[in-house]
Amino acid sequence: MESTSLIALVREQVDAARAASSGRAAVTVYGGREHRLRQTLIALKAGERLGEHDAPDEATLQVLEGEVALHAGGETWRGEAGDHLVIPPQRHDLEALTDAAVLLTVAN
Repeated sequence: MESTSLIALVREQVDAARAASSGRAAVTVYGGREHRLRQTLIALKAGERLGEHDAPDEATLQVLEGEVALHAGGETWRGEAGDHLVIPPQRHDLEALTDAAVLLTVAN
């Protein structure tokens, strides 16, 4: 069995995002080419965005730290630590309202 401290990973990635010129950092928590499920921890500095992109077939977003806004099809969902969202199957972008970390889970 593998165990990962998400709390420690959040701290590392938020610090990395703060130091990065792009204002973001990410690490794969689970998955890869050999798996159907992929989980990625994404950290964004306040005010940064991932930019609009297509949605995967099935995906969820769990806010681990801070506050974010997911914009999709003229609607905005705001989430904070502890919130969970099924990502709608349309183009969307993610904005960090504060320094934030999210866990993106995608099924391929």
